Amino acid sequence: MPTLLYDGDCGFCAATAARMQRWGRGRYVVLAWQRADLGGLGVTREQAASAVQWVNGGRVLSGAEAFSAALVAAGGFWHAVGWLLSLPGVRAVARRTYALVAGNRHRLPGSTDACRTDG
Repeated sequence: MPTLLYDGDCGFCAATAARMQRWGRGRYVVLAWQRADLGGLGVTREQAASAVQWVNGGRVLSGAEAFSAALVAAGGFWHAVGWLLSLPGVRAVARRTYALVAGNRHRLPGSTDACRTDG
């Protein structure tokens, strides 16, 4: 089953992951990377600590691409949103937006001290 890995030590990330799990309605697993078998998923600790990861059939996507893939897999309205985020021009904006949010997550609601580090 596809898996979305997030930073379980970050309150903002955990809140976002809870939304992704609800939207996914059981179509994929949402798991804190700290509790995952990273080796079994083909993800390094460094990858997991640096960005959200989407693992599906041995393929690993990171950051905005991972978020987009999870939305596509969620189906319905979210499928359309994820598909739009994967379009070339929009994808570039999504990558910059992801980097901006990830770099400032310690300033966002629900953040914890763990959000201040890069992993």
